[in-house]
Amino acid sequence: MKIHKEGRRILFFTLLALLAANLLLFRYNAENDGFNKVFAGISVIVFLTLLQFFRSPARRLFTHEDLVIAPADGKVVVIENVHEPEYFDDQRKQISIFMSPINVHITRNPISGIVRYFKYHPGNYLVAWHPKSSTKNERTTVVVESEAGPFVLFRQIAGAMARRIVWYVNEGDEVSQGEEFGFIKFGSRVDIFVPVDTEVKVQIGEKVKGGQTIIAQLKTDAPSLF
Repeated sequence: MKIHKEGRRILFFTLLALLAANLLLFRYNAENDGFNKVFAGISVIVFLTLLQFFRSPARRLFTHEDLVIAPADGKVVVIENVHEPEYFDDQRKQISIFMSPINVHITRNPISGIVRYFKYHPGNYLVAWHPKSSTKNERTTVVVESEAGPFVLFRQIAGAMARRIVWYVNEGDEVSQGEEFGFIKFGSRVDIFVPVDTEVKVQIGEKVKGGQTIIAQLKTDAPSLF
């Protein structure tokens, strides 16, 4: 199993701290063998939990210019038409994916194209399913002009556990569908905003995989066969 680069430093120092704590206990608290064994067991669980959180599994990516691919692993929690105020200032179809702590937290480009807008917003840490988390929480906003023509906006949104959003894109960059555009450390939600005439291919409650699951098809002059 490959470990994502965002987790290597955290895992290294966590392992050192846990090893040091256990060695100190077994040396200076030897008479309390039961407690030491329980602490050692908890240490293993903590480290394995972090290890699975920062895993980076190999993916066979699915790409097509007029298809929107899931930007993250998780569960679809929102599909609705909303007013998007930050960039478009009009009605858009919103698709939101909730990432639980056991999901892979890599975020991927849902389409290929040119980044026309990027902004980082510091903010709060409301639970990811809170209606205001999309506008109140720490987040990034990325708008890409897709190869098929339509513009697509997507956001990384931090949740109650997430305390750091990492991104690898900037305005003017050319991005490829399925490639990593960021990582949410202990984090929690991605919103995608597409034109209202976009055909959604998923349902509320459906589990999706980043880089693989088709979540929508953009309306273009020359639609694909999907």
